Order: sequence, then structure tokens, then C-alpha cells
Amino acid sequence: MLVRHISEVPSVDWGNGVSRRFLLQSDGMNYTVTDTIVRAGTKSRLEYRNHLESCYCIEGSGEVVDFAGNTYPLTPGTLYALDEHDPHFLIASPQEDLRLVCVFSPALRGDETHSLDAAEFSSY
Repeated sequence: MLVRHISEVPSVDWGNGVSRRFLLQSDGMNYTVTDTIVRAGTKSRLEYRNHLESCYCIEGSGEVVDFAGNTYPLTPGTLYALDEHDPHFLIASPQEDLRLVCVFSPALRGDETHSLDAAEFSSY
């Protein structure tokens, strides 16, 4: 059994926020669980070419915009799932940070970060 407190897990600055990574590839669970903060007022161009991701909003507000331009509001209690390696924009409201619990499959190594300055979608 694995038991971890948020104070014990690695914290990675991924560019526009912080990802606290509770489960990693080295844990052998085949998926990763993170507690992720997206900084207020940021817009991140993201794509996960090697992972599927589901995100559950627990605090704050924002929106996720798919590649076709469809916008989905994010508020506490909302889940979105990127089930086809979907390129997307993750936008946190200017007033407050957005906090998400995210699950990645397969698991992350733990040191992944985004390159948000590029003209393309950042991926890992």
C-alpha cells in the first residue's frame, strides 16, 4: 500500500503552474495522480502525445478549449478527459488560481515540464 501526504510528493513547476505528483512510473501503478495548480490569468497550449489525461476541478475557475474552438467552462465539480491526445488550451480565470486533480495514463516519470514559449502545442 502507498500512502502519501501532499507535503511528501515532488512538486514540479510545469510552466504556468505547479504539479504535485503523487504517483509516478516508478511506483508501478501504470498511472499518475497529480494535484495541479494553474496560475490565475494564464493560458497554456497543451497536448499529451504519449498520455491520456483526465482532470477534475476542485477549486477556482477557468476553461478548456479544444482544437476545434469549443469552450468548456471549468468550475469545482467539473471533469474533462483528453481521450484522443487532444491538443487544447487550458485557461485559468484572471481572478483566481485553478486547482485540478489529474490522472495520466500511462504514468509520468515525474520530471516532465512544458515548453510554453513555442508556437506549437507543448507536449510530453
